[in-house]
Amino acid sequence: MPALTTTKIEKYKPTKNTEVLSDGNGLSVRFRKSQSGVVSMNWLYTYRVGTQSNYITIGEYNEFLSDVDAKIFEMPPATKLSLANARLIALFFKSLRDRGLDPKEYIQTEKDRLPIERQRLIDEELAQQKEAEQKAKELLRQNLTVKDMFDAWIVDGVRRKDGNEVLHRTFNKDIFPLIGHIPIKDITEHELRSVLRQMVARGVNRTAVLMRNSLAQMFSWAEKRQPWRKLLAEGNPMDLIEIKYIVSPDYDMDNLRNRRLSESEIFELSNIFKEKQSAFDNAPNRRSCERPISIALQCAIWIQLSTICRSGEMLMARWEHVDFEKGEWYIPRENVKDNVNEMMVYLSPFALNQFRLLFEETGDTEWCFPARHKHNEHVCIKSMAKQVGDRQSMFKKGNDGEPRKPMKNRRHDNSFVLGGGKDGAWTPHDLRRTGSSMMQALGIPNDVINKCQNHVFAGMSKVDRHYLLHAFKNEKKSAWAELGAKLVTIFNNEFNASTIED
Repeated sequence: MPALTTTKIEKYKPTKNTEVLSDGNGLSVRFRKSQSGVVSMNWLYTYRVGTQSNYITIGEYNEFLSDVDAKIFEMPPATKLSLANARLIALFFKSLRDRGLDPKEYIQTEKDRLPIERQRLIDEELAQQKEAEQKAKELLRQNLTVKDMFDAWIVDGVRRKDGNEVLHRTFNKDIFPLIGHIPIKDITEHELRSVLRQMVARGVNRTAVLMRNSLAQMFSWAEKRQPWRKLLAEGNPMDLIEIKYIVSPDYDMDNLRNRRLSESEIFELSNIFKEKQSAFDNAPNRRSCERPISIALQCAIWIQLSTICRSGEMLMARWEHVDFEKGEWYIPRENVKDNVNEMMVYLSPFALNQFRLLFEETGDTEWCFPARHKHNEHVCIKSMAKQVGDRQSMFKKGNDGEPRKPMKNRRHDNSFVLGGGKDGAWTPHDLRRTGSSMMQALGIPNDVINKCQNHVFAGMSKVDRHYLLHAFKNEKKSAWAELGAKLVTIFNNEFNASTIED
């Protein structure tokens, strides 16, 4: 029968430095007194192997077992070495001996094995976590969407001159709401074709063509790269899209827009400017009167018409590049479409006068056309097209194909509709076509007109590009002067209501 009790152990006062109290079944508690008088109590288990007596130090009385020892003794974590638990451990040791095992050797074997087992379990858990992460990544990869592809492409696959602004705007408007959420592995020609058809249904054929081109560029970029290549294993759906069967039957796929302003329309436009200014000047209450067309917009229209420049080149112009004494306007290469060539425009008296009028308005800034709400920046290169288009609202349609509703802080009238609208809307780019056609009607050679437009022909041979270096300075100067003179006659109403073709 066990000889010890908790009270007896805790109240026992050893008289020697080392004393042992036995509980029976090989279990005992050893008391040791230090030189300072502090008494420690440790559980021991003693057993015999043959004639040899062995003992095992189990641990300090009423202290916690280590995690390793608790696992070896098959006891819960955070087990205290109370009398009751020490007896259970003694019984555990007895069961080992009954099975022919040496308790001390068993403990050492387990202490050697458990860290290896623990590391194996950790490795297995890590492997399972890694496998789960790989499966999650693969699942995510398998479900990458059209929007995900665009986000990758816009960063690594395309860089347009506007900083990809148009791509962001058009995809946000026409692509993402309809198919942006569809996984790439599930996207088919049918969804893509449906998007383009919806654009055509609201009357924006040209926009649909440009969107088709952008989508084709994006998918072509993606099918050469992972993970998109794997997701497009069944083929590039854009290869199956034939835009000519999607746009309206009467749409010109070559986009050969031929809208030009007749001489009578040019005269009409100049009168619109004058009439609105006169109405404003003579209004009894200017606060409630419609404001006239801004000088900047008027000058922009006449400068583009008289120089046949691109609107972007003009709207990015700096005053340092305009030489009033020489009558020259320098367009640096970075402002030219595709950065093909720098350009020197020899200003006619008509064009030079427009720059002088503009200088009175904006000459205190760095830019010929400064932004209103941004410090030290030129106006947005699309602002002119918007201002002209907003004043021809009868030709504008909304996303639903119906007449476009007024936009906040934008004009919405038909004050720039010319010729009663019978020839449709006109755009700033049509002024470039109009001026070029007027030059042609004046008998100016096509080569000179193309030089005035700063055109570069891809088909020009390498030999020609190397040897034919004539700058056409005098020819261009004469061409712009003739165009300017022709515009003066139109402004003075010295024409016969003729068209450019006449």
